[in-house]
Amino acid sequence: MERRNFIKSTAVASPILGYFPASLAGIIRDKKPGKLEKRSLGKTGEKLSILGFGGIVVMDATPAQASARVSEAIDYGVNYFDVAPTYGDAEIKLGPALEPYRKNVFLACKTTERKREGARKELEQSLKRLRTDHFDLYQLHAVNTLEDVDTVFAKGGAMETFLAARDEGKIRFIGFSSHTVEAAMVMMDRFDFDTLLFPVNFATWYAGNFGPQVLAKAKEKEMGILALKSMARRPWPKGAKRNIPKAWYEPLDTPDEMKMGMRFTLSHPVTAAIPPGNEDLFKMALGLAARFIPLTSEEVEEVKKKGMAETPIFRYPMS
Repeated sequence: MERRNFIKSTAVASPILGYFPASLAGIIRDKKPGKLEKRSLGKTGEKLSILGFGGIVVMDATPAQASARVSEAIDYGVNYFDVAPTYGDAEIKLGPALEPYRKNVFLACKTTERKREGARKELEQSLKRLRTDHFDLYQLHAVNTLEDVDTVFAKGGAMETFLAARDEGKIRFIGFSSHTVEAAMVMMDRFDFDTLLFPVNFATWYAGNFGPQVLAKAKEKEMGILALKSMARRPWPKGAKRNIPKAWYEPLDTPDEMKMGMRFTLSHPVTAAIPPGNEDLFKMALGLAARFIPLTSEEVEEVKKKGMAETPIFRYPMS
């Protein structure tokens, strides 16, 4: 599909920027004292902690560090863990650290492979590294172009592996992640995915027109919505010292800013947000998420002003 025709065909499905705050009434919410709130995940019947543990948090960690970081997250009530082979040695470090808790957590993994054989090889490797016989969620990772979409659904494409693995009991649910509105909208038309992993960020939402149309469609399809980049500020300014490891964008880095970014994202009908993979920022996020309350209407207006003043890391349409 040509880009200009895609944009024209989806324009009518793109809600105005006023599509917020959206009601959380359609989501089952469960909060226990001292623990993170849990929310229903679409039609899966699962409930996940509103904060997810991204595998990058243990990338390059020692085994002892990895175990300590996983244990701390578990103590807060985190039951959603997400990892991918592209995250350096994260799978290798997360597998042993998570093994004692495996039966009580929701483990998600991803693949960037687009063909059947490559996806199968990576799936089996990930299962072995993570010391598990199945993934609760397996996702097509970073499907960002229409060419990606066509390849995974073509004969011999990765979707053949996903469907076969589900029949074999090696994966329970099927999802995808994307960083473009264009590809995400088409993916949701091509298959009834269980979940979507997508950036939901105050700056991209308001200054980039990036997100409202995708969330509206996912909500209409009753998908579980998982959020990325809740704590992103903007691209690193040219010449800036990138002093925060594991962050390709400039993150929000004060407690008040992080709290604002997280509250914006979690005030939408999303199940969970995955914070930056930097371990210090993740630790801060744990404490903030434990005290989450939705934004008020007055606070929404304040966040909108902040968002409009930023340079978003993603835009729609792509420039």
